[in-house]
Amino acid sequence: MTAMEHQDEKRLFISSIIIPIIMVMIMWIVKIIETVFHLDFGFLGIKPLSAEGLPGILLFHFIHGDWEHLFANTVPILVLGTSLYYFYRPLANKILLILIFSTGLLTWCGARSGVHIGASGLVYGLTFFLMLSGFIRRDRKLIIISLIVVFLYGSLVWGLYPKYAIENNISWEGHLSGFVMGIFLAIYFRKEGPQREEYVWDEEDEEVPDSDPDSDPDSRPYWDVPEPDKDELTVVYRFRRK
Repeated sequence: MTAMEHQDEKRLFISSIIIPIIMVMIMWIVKIIETVFHLDFGFLGIKPLSAEGLPGILLFHFIHGDWEHLFANTVPILVLGTSLYYFYRPLANKILLILIFSTGLLTWCGARSGVHIGASGLVYGLTFFLMLSGFIRRDRKLIIISLIVVFLYGSLVWGLYPKYAIENNISWEGHLSGFVMGIFLAIYFRKEGPQREEYVWDEEDEEVPDSDPDSDPDSRPYWDVPEPDKDELTVVYRFRRK
């Protein structure tokens, strides 16, 4: 890799991490304000099928129940968000905005009663989008990213089981909405953004010299060989003594 290519890669990485850092900073600022001023922004979360809970469709990603909840979502947002912007830059803004809105809307429409907060639905959406997109596009580099995501966050699948989630006071509906939308977006946008590299091989046509049948009688087909003139035909009989 040349020095110029290295600088380009560095600039691409820096630009890819900006949006994830901004999102995480907002989450942390909200939590710090809650802690310092003894506030609780939980009322801004999603309250399913309630007009009061409509603002939560967009806001619930940035509100967390405690510091442990915030820590659990911070690193995945940074890792997965940066991966999205680095490897799927043409689609990144579109995918992120759709996930933010759709996971909130699905949770509002179908979750059990209560208040739902946290960025876990977004984490699930990013995880399963990155996990599936590489295999769908059949690009070697993107498949490697998919396998890394599977290795790092494959255990998130346990958060989709209602019994496990309810026992641990987890909004499995938010997880499920992220899972569904991540897979849907990976399939829907499969023909946009980075694609598998196609290799075109230039084949030079070999020039085959044309054979002249008149110059080479042996090259003629048998039906094209002219019959000999009868006047010039000579028949030779050979006898062999016993």
